[in-house]
Amino acid sequence: MTDLDAARRDELLEDLARRVHGWGLVTPAILFLVAHKPLSFVGSQFLLLAQPLLGLVLPDPLIGEAALLLEQEENVDRLIERLETLAADPKEVHGEQR
Repeated sequence: MTDLDAARRDELLEDLARRVHGWGLVTPAILFLVAHKPLSFVGSQFLLLAQPLLGLVLPDPLIGEAALLLEQEENVDRLIERLETLAADPKEVHGEQR
């Protein structure tokens, strides 16, 4: 697999952060991500291992992209920062970015 380009990475992170915020799970998600950040690479490899099974409910390219996203701890940090921004600024949720 190749690395994600910056635009696609940011698009995936934004989509994920908005979904988590929409579900009202920002705080638990941040706690989970911070606690398991050192294991992000292992999680990405698990996604690749489970891809055939997960492919029954999710599109295969999305699973592969999520695995690429989780391979680097910097991306987990970016997701945490975006979740914190969404939680702190209600205007951000509705697309009214500064």
